[in-house]
Amino acid sequence: MALAKELMGYPLTSKRPILVWSASHFKKRTQPTQFSIKPFDRRPRTSKSGVVAAISEDLVKTLRFNTTTGDRKSEEEEKAAVKFKVRAVVTVRNKNKEDFKETLVKHLDAFGDKIGRNVVLELVSTELDPKTNMPKKSNAAVLKDWSKKSKTKAERVHYTAEFTVDAAFGSPGAITVMNKHQKEFFLESITIEGFALGPVHFPCNSWVQSQKDHPEKRIFFTNQPFLPSETPDGLKKLRERELKNLRGDGSGVRKLSDRIYDFDVYNDLGNPDKSSELSRPKLGGKEIPYPRRCRTGRHPTDTDKEAESRVEKPLPMYVPRDEQFEETKQKTFAAGRLKAVLHHLVPSLKASILAEDFADFGEIDGLYKEGLLLKLGFQDEIFDKFPLPKAIVNTLQESSKGLLKYDTPKILSKDKNAWLRDDEFARQAIAGINPVNIERVRTFPPVSNLDPEIYGPQHSALTSDHIIGHLDGLSVQQALEENRLYMLNYHDIFLPFLDRINALDGRKAYATRTIFFLTRLGTLKPIAIELSLPPHGPNHRSKRVVTPPVDATSNWVWQLAKAHVSSNDAGVHQLVNHWLRTHACLEPFILAAHRQLSAMHPIFKLLDPHMRYTLEINALARQSLISADGVIEEGFTAGSYGMEMSAAAYKSSWRFDMEGLPADLIRRGIAVPDPTKPHGVKLLIEDYPYANDGLLLWSAIQTWVRTYVERYYPNPNLIKTDSELQSWYSESINVGHADLRDAEWWPELNTVDDLVSILTTLNWLASAQHAALNFGQYPYGGYVPNRPPLMRRLIPDESDPEYARDQFIGRNTGT
Repeated sequence: MALAKELMGYPLTSKRPILVWSASHFKKRTQPTQFSIKPFDRRPRTSKSGVVAAISEDLVKTLRFNTTTGDRKSEEEEKAAVKFKVRAVVTVRNKNKEDFKETLVKHLDAFGDKIGRNVVLELVSTELDPKTNMPKKSNAAVLKDWSKKSKTKAERVHYTAEFTVDAAFGSPGAITVMNKHQKEFFLESITIEGFALGPVHFPCNSWVQSQKDHPEKRIFFTNQPFLPSETPDGLKKLRERELKNLRGDGSGVRKLSDRIYDFDVYNDLGNPDKSSELSRPKLGGKEIPYPRRCRTGRHPTDTDKEAESRVEKPLPMYVPRDEQFEETKQKTFAAGRLKAVLHHLVPSLKASILAEDFADFGEIDGLYKEGLLLKLGFQDEIFDKFPLPKAIVNTLQESSKGLLKYDTPKILSKDKNAWLRDDEFARQAIAGINPVNIERVRTFPPVSNLDPEIYGPQHSALTSDHIIGHLDGLSVQQALEENRLYMLNYHDIFLPFLDRINALDGRKAYATRTIFFLTRLGTLKPIAIELSLPPHGPNHRSKRVVTPPVDATSNWVWQLAKAHVSSNDAGVHQLVNHWLRTHACLEPFILAAHRQLSAMHPIFKLLDPHMRYTLEINALARQSLISADGVIEEGFTAGSYGMEMSAAAYKSSWRFDMEGLPADLIRRGIAVPDPTKPHGVKLLIEDYPYANDGLLLWSAIQTWVRTYVERYYPNPNLIKTDSELQSWYSESINVGHADLRDAEWWPELNTVDDLVSILTTLNWLASAQHAALNFGQYPYGGYVPNRPPLMRRLIPDESDPEYARDQFIGRNTGT
């Protein structure tokens, strides 16, 4: 209709607003169009002649009849002679808040737009021009009314542009955008109207930089997915060019406006130029294996040429421009980060700011009832120690009138003493914030895998006598055979670092093992805790076993032993299970996906929602969480050795083939293979909430992934010959996980089952697994005594004067 009006002398755009579409407008389209695709439409449809006409065949015939004079021309030439217009509706998303500089540049761009410094678009066909063997292109078109709409306050602003194409143009497959303004803008989408095949949609969701910063035209493809082998001829070179642009050349310092994805080692956690005490080892390489992170290219430090110079808050760390948080996400993350930082400061808030410690649990409880009165100037001190946005800290103090008040954590909401009980301690091992370390005891006593020449005897100090009274009449062997003994084992991960950790000021830790018994009710109960220290000579007592209490004195020893276990658990949760497994180990797959998989690739489209924001979060973590003197070092017992512990876990126990939920449960002995069960495994602890719920989610993800993959890869040979897919997986392993690339356990990528398994694992880790390890941190860890991240003292021994004093206090207070 629009084309008919144009040819008959009517203006292409009517007075009725183009974006006010009624539901009936869409219902009238009874035939599906090429680009209003269903989820699994694989290939564009073609006309009977094999060519998708830009306008209807009837109209072409009419025009041919009316315009043909003299020698008869070829059909292609006749179509080329027919010019018509199509319209683009371009959606640009505005920022909610702009500073003075941004506002000024916006006004300058509005003026520049009037004199020709425009936003220029060009349509690219899926077909090649037979004369030039180059993609067919439309004329260049500029966005209309940019200057008129420059003051629009709406979140989304819609612009239009008109293209002139001929009838032989074919299907639009790409669109290029050149921003001649000075300021970047966020391009959300483009919809082309006027083609016979219906609206053509271009999902963009990207920042388009100024030509002065990035001279290359931006390339956007339609929402039609194509495997590399199916790429239309007109799009092949553009597909290759876009990937080349995203890879960069591995050199230079990255600008914040860049869109380059590249790999580097973790050599930016320390700040040796500021202090030798802030120097940290490089993670990644033969000496300390670790996954790779996003390269920034910053200059080396003056003190250590192997270390990359730091960027401290409030200056931003580089991640590719489209990986940076949107405004709403930034606001939410900043507020959450402030709460997290202040939470981890609880053990030292009074000591460092008010020069006094908490006297008792009552004062800690007061944080959630009355709040902590902050002295004048708190903002400056907290900003200096943990560089957060001052505006957030100021707002916090103003809104609370000088009080720092915490929300009541879930662990206190129903029973404030629940955290003291053994049943709650055991429940959190399978349903708390770190439910992924519990394992079945296969051998008793447990055996260490550490070198006995360095770390002493491999067998633990646990004996049958320690646990026999808690097994409901079973022998230890019977309990093992009936799968009734389970364990939290942090011995091997902590022991190699204990001498260094315990030499730090105000930090003390054990390497712990906790034995649980599965009761007839199906619940766990802790029955023994082993506390280990590195051996120092034949007469040194390096191992100690604590069992459930029988009197007041043994009660507080038991409670302190559980606190040390919880501290071990908090460190492993944060540094290994949360950071390493769901953040650091995913980053190589994300970088490789952007470098090797085109935005047109169906697997990229599947992965993209799960990859969003991870690079930005990881960069912020390197800046202020896992960095030297950062939140993790300040608030967790491992201190400056935390990231080395994370690297040790990567080297000794991380395996991609065991990161899927069923494989992980089987590895830990919590489940056994059982093809008769819905998820292929049988849980040995039937009431295991993390596993019960997790298997449902795992199966849902797996089913969706399999349906998707089988649609695009009906022939297994397509997987083997998919150059982009194979390059993505190869680079993820050989570059992103280079230190483990020779491991034999890496899965193959040859079949549909292989691809389904790999993608299900990645999507599981980025979504459900991360959620399980992340979102319960405050409900369980917000009350520090429940999960103390930092312990300052070892438990007194019977020979210590302190022990006798505490024993006297226990007898006279009943604690």
